[in-house]
Amino acid sequence: MSSGTSSPPDETAADPETSETALETARRQLEHAAAELDLDPNVVERLRHPTRVQRVSVPLRRDDGSVEVLTGYRAQHDDARGPFKGGLRFHPHVSEEECVGLAMWMTWKTAVMDLPLGGAKGGIVVNPKTLSPTERERLTRRFAEELRDIVGPNTDIPAPDMGTDPQTMAWFMDAYSVQQGETTPGVVTGKPPEIGGSYGREAAPGRSVAIIVREACRYYDKPMDDLSVAIQGFGSVGANAARLLDSWGADVVAVSDVNGAVHDPSGLPVDEIPSHDEEPEAVTENAETVIANDELLELDVDVLAPCAIGNVITGQNAGAVRADLVVEGANGPVTFAADSILEQRGVPVIPDILANAGGVTVSYFEWLQDINRRKWSRERVNEELENEMVTAWNAVREEYDERDVSWRTAAYILALSRVAKAHELRGLWP
Repeated sequence: MSSGTSSPPDETAADPETSETALETARRQLEHAAAELDLDPNVVERLRHPTRVQRVSVPLRRDDGSVEVLTGYRAQHDDARGPFKGGLRFHPHVSEEECVGLAMWMTWKTAVMDLPLGGAKGGIVVNPKTLSPTERERLTRRFAEELRDIVGPNTDIPAPDMGTDPQTMAWFMDAYSVQQGETTPGVVTGKPPEIGGSYGREAAPGRSVAIIVREACRYYDKPMDDLSVAIQGFGSVGANAARLLDSWGADVVAVSDVNGAVHDPSGLPVDEIPSHDEEPEAVTENAETVIANDELLELDVDVLAPCAIGNVITGQNAGAVRADLVVEGANGPVTFAADSILEQRGVPVIPDILANAGGVTVSYFEWLQDINRRKWSRERVNEELENEMVTAWNAVREEYDERDVSWRTAAYILALSRVAKAHELRGLWP
């Protein structure tokens, strides 16, 4: 396999693995893709900055009666193509820079999928494990009130992220609706289906990973019935990807959770292994052969899909990766330095902004259902997702085939060209 070549990274820059923030990485990727296009530099400069960043204080009354004031953010990067879109996370490491960088990535992700949406991200600086259910509800409702003036079904549409879930979105939607005086399900996506959520939303990121693995293997003439796959992470993304690939005939030979990985070169019965959502940290409980998560990344397989957390393939271990193809199921699992090493070794990396875009795509479907007050069946959602993912894959593949670049750069070129065209057509006002 050959992933193509692209302009080498700036070797004089600080080591991105130790010093580069999400925002710096996002800007670096923007500039790298822009260098491949004949774009107005003024548009590129505009895209380096968010449209707005809202910082709010969120008072939380604890169950013991004490009041703690937490900090929340909402970064809105770009809405030239449609309303801002992106997750809300409850996590102790939430920061303004992180939110801006992740919002930029959401802009590229929606553009790669050609959705009429922009990019946003937000969250509260809090460890969700320290919150009781009643504290979580009070915090969510107060956050919704603090953000009420800048979110809405036609302006900015949040979704679940780290530390949040469908119930969080239900509380957020209810708090917003009460203040608006009308039920407004389209203000958020990722809700339970009973109150306007879409069937298939939680499984969508894993489903899209499986679809992109299938399409990439077709491109590289790797038959599905002779395919070995290792998947790091067995939460919603990893488990759904593993089970779908298994149903298509692939051999999923390793899966993992935080405690380690189960490995069987002949293939695992992935339907019998509980996902994190079904039974947390149960992957290795009844396993005969357990290996470390780091060892999973170095298995000799056709496809490696890191679906857990970011920055797991780094400059330190990229040389030990033996997979023929890496498909990013998590957000940012391959660092900038590792990307360069894998590219030099001829190991293609299919980027997260394409591979796991099933989540935002079905969120878009959910938004359409909400504003039209019409429910789609699970079968229709999956069929529409299949069509959107294959269309996006083909668009990225055309850029990849026409240019001497990596898959990641091809995806960014596609996204940036679409966003830049929207800015060019809309102009700068006043």
